[in-house]
Amino acid sequence: MYINCHSYFSFLYGTLSPQELFDEAQRHRVKKMVLTDINNTSAYIELLRICNENRGDYDLQIALGIEFREGAELLYIGIAANNRGFAALNRYLSRHNTEDLPLLSRAPEFDHVYIVYPFGKIDPAELRENEYIGIKIHEINRVSRSNCHNYQHKLVMLHPVSFKNKIGFNIHRLMRAIDQNIVLSKLDKRLEAAPDEVMMPEAELFARYRQYPQIISNTRDLLENCEISFEFGVPKNKKLFTESHEKDHAILRSLALEGFRQRYKTDRNHVMQRLLKELEVIANQRFEAYFLISHDVVEYAKRKNFAHVGRGSGANSMVAYCLGITEVDPIELDLYFERFLNPHRSSPPDFDIDFSWKDRDDVINHIIEKYSTEHTALLATHTTFQGKSIIRELGKVFGLPKNEIDKIVDHPSEMRNKDEITRLIFRYAGHLRDIPRNLSIHAGGILISEEPIYAYTATTIPPKGYPVTHFDMYGAEDIGLHKYDILSQRGLGHIKDAVEIIEQTKGIKIDITQTAKFKQDPFVNQLLMQGKCMGCFYIESPAMRMLLGKLECRDYITLVAASSIIRPGVARSGMMREYIYRHHNPNGFKYLHSMMGELMKETYGLMVYQEDVIKVAHHFAGLTLAEADILRRGMSGKFRSRKEFKRVEQKFFDQCKHQNYSESVYNEVWRQIESFSGYSFSKAHSACYAVESYQSLYLKAYHPLEFMVGVINNFGGFYHTEFYFHEARMSGANIESPCANTSNYLTRIIGKDIYVGFIHLKSLEQKIGKGIPIERDLNGPFQSMENFIHRIPLGLEQINILIRIGAFRFTGKSKRTLLWEARLLFGEKRETRHSMTIFEAPAGYRVPNLEKRKYEDAFDELELLGFPLCDPFSLLENGNFGNVKAAQLKERLNKQVEIVGYLVTTKNTRTKDHKLMHFGTFLDGEGMVFDTTHFPDMSKKYPFRGKGFYRLRGKVVEDFGYPMIEISSMKKEAMVHKFPEEHSRAGITDPRAV
Repeated sequence: MYINCHSYFSFLYGTLSPQELFDEAQRHRVKKMVLTDINNTSAYIELLRICNENRGDYDLQIALGIEFREGAELLYIGIAANNRGFAALNRYLSRHNTEDLPLLSRAPEFDHVYIVYPFGKIDPAELRENEYIGIKIHEINRVSRSNCHNYQHKLVMLHPVSFKNKIGFNIHRLMRAIDQNIVLSKLDKRLEAAPDEVMMPEAELFARYRQYPQIISNTRDLLENCEISFEFGVPKNKKLFTESHEKDHAILRSLALEGFRQRYKTDRNHVMQRLLKELEVIANQRFEAYFLISHDVVEYAKRKNFAHVGRGSGANSMVAYCLGITEVDPIELDLYFERFLNPHRSSPPDFDIDFSWKDRDDVINHIIEKYSTEHTALLATHTTFQGKSIIRELGKVFGLPKNEIDKIVDHPSEMRNKDEITRLIFRYAGHLRDIPRNLSIHAGGILISEEPIYAYTATTIPPKGYPVTHFDMYGAEDIGLHKYDILSQRGLGHIKDAVEIIEQTKGIKIDITQTAKFKQDPFVNQLLMQGKCMGCFYIESPAMRMLLGKLECRDYITLVAASSIIRPGVARSGMMREYIYRHHNPNGFKYLHSMMGELMKETYGLMVYQEDVIKVAHHFAGLTLAEADILRRGMSGKFRSRKEFKRVEQKFFDQCKHQNYSESVYNEVWRQIESFSGYSFSKAHSACYAVESYQSLYLKAYHPLEFMVGVINNFGGFYHTEFYFHEARMSGANIESPCANTSNYLTRIIGKDIYVGFIHLKSLEQKIGKGIPIERDLNGPFQSMENFIHRIPLGLEQINILIRIGAFRFTGKSKRTLLWEARLLFGEKRETRHSMTIFEAPAGYRVPNLEKRKYEDAFDELELLGFPLCDPFSLLENGNFGNVKAAQLKERLNKQVEIVGYLVTTKNTRTKDHKLMHFGTFLDGEGMVFDTTHFPDMSKKYPFRGKGFYRLRGKVVEDFGYPMIEISSMKKEAMVHKFPEEHSRAGITDPRAV
């Protein structure tokens, strides 16, 4: 009879996971308790699911409530009598979160809710019928000396549960100190729980209250009047798009047939049967609204001219293709319908709809406005204590200085046993790991419920202003709320902006949806095979570039496979390497079992896609489609511990034995299934990515400069911005530093000249960067620096930035002269000069003759932009670039070479025995890319030392025809010296220095 139980979703307070809370109840033979997390409802679905799973083994009944606190102050505990009461509590907390109002010190008048106040908070004479006062164990002796003695019928046992034992109490105290951002020794006792907030056998609990038997019976009566009921696995999404299923089906069928006529011009009879079958399954499962809502979102985006990509398992559907939700033809790719939907599946299909990062919020706003905050919310995720951040947090609460914390973080193995404090830090870091710290927002999940969303959760309002649930996607799925994924990615922004730039600058209008044409274009496929994909969605990373090279990928189908086998699960299992081998040797291998060849002929008998798990589980092992889907979902770690997954796993092995497969065969099949680990893509998902990759490739092939400007202006990609400017230069562009009379806030292109946008100047104020092109458009080009200062309000520091980056080179004056003039114009005081009168320079001033230094521009660019706009190799002190170029590596196989490389990016990884190693990507002196491998011994001996040039020595090796250098030594190379400091910028900005 515990009416105040906290899980670790009482952030930075409770320490028990839902499973641990259940285990504690079972250990102490508790039969009923109330889950009341602090201002939170995250835990209840997981706890109810655990109770359902264990029904029969141990029957624990759960009631639900919320502990309302304002800061650290406990106001009252709300306990729901039933589902209506739970919804009322959720609505109340949500209003408090939405309107950012303080919680009422006196609970409002609830229906179907019991309120329990802490002792001393309220006069018992003022209690309403549904209100009680909770008496803690240490408060029992105070009852007789208070007015509560006369109101024993309004008293209940209040023994909170917040941790399991002394260690749990210590974890609790550490989290309270973290929450308050103070050292542990200064933690006020009023901010922490009592050390006895642990569960005990009910008999022991009753014994503590034996002098007041009515308190025990009141508590029992309250609990017996509380019952909560949720049907798991029953869909709770919005059921209808219109007013009836019949009308929804008629609209869906009409839209699908209309799209069918547009999409399929030939061989209609064959594919029509597939369409009709899908429509029948959708109707039987009552999923019409899910499709129509997704279609409405896409249609809204089209009206707003927003680019989109539909992906996820829903892209296996011909109906989705005909509705325009996706651009992947499931017939062309022979997509497995049962991965998307089958008669045994209770959950709707998964649609991930990507929009440009600039457009997504508009789409989310449309959904919330259309279906209202009463029924719509974004999904939460839970940020947990992880990795180095735990060490830093604990270091602070133990009072260590920052430099010592840095040492512990950087050298954990050496510092672990340095003293008692470090031992405690590492000990409790292990206990804190995976405990939720706070709510965050899922990347794109949106729920649209049939009942008000408050029936299931309270909501909170983060900075973006949209309501967010308290539970995550796993809890939502368990209870039957299935998300719509409205995601953002910058690749779509690249494409959309590039198409607009091409039309503006060249007058060419590109229909980017003509992917069938792009897939057949030889020039596009040549870029793909050569791995010249910088800036192209999903295929630009070094790992993907290498994979494309090893596969000699030159077509859409191979790219679809590559998009999936690059994923960690497939790559780590060895299947990626085996796939490459079989791709080049289609007759040089044996199938693990003949059925593997039949099921996955296209992928050489290897499991590459999520559908392959379902195919193998169903056809090879004889599981039902529903069980096969449990197996697929179970490969993500969240589900693996669940009983339903364990049951299906055991059935897999039992069925394989029953069918007389050899143990070595079915163990290897299971190993391949396991290796997916939740990382693999569905084939449809990979196909959608490949479509977008082809769109990017087409733009890069025929309009490389405009495409690269689109990439740069969306600030997204695998590489630093510098290398997209470099790629544009390699494609024939002239890269110009920001110019007051030509540049915009974002980067722009004029012919072959690309002008860096003011946004890239690290210290330039945003209002100035945006204001320059606006003023120029309104009142014409700037005539001089003086004219600029007259028209743009700014100070000396900001004008100096613009001078040093060359923004006034149109005047024909040197930077040094302009810096001198600016100092004189602004006078001794660093004030803002801006008036509506004609600007006049001080009369009679004389500017000395000031020479420009050789590397002045490059060093200014390095400081102000973070990278030079010239060829970086012109800044090398040593002109010897080695004895090989990137393009010659294949000719030097198994030979020792030396080459100077300009570092592009590195990737850290660990060997099977957990030793650190690296992969490097560099540019050579001709601007071409090459790759390096740094095995553990070399990584330790020759570590990377930041950006810049490295002289690399090693042996050229190849892997499936792709060359790279195995490093045997590496030395960082010096750049040329900056110009002498006797005429430093500090001097030339001050006339008195000359």
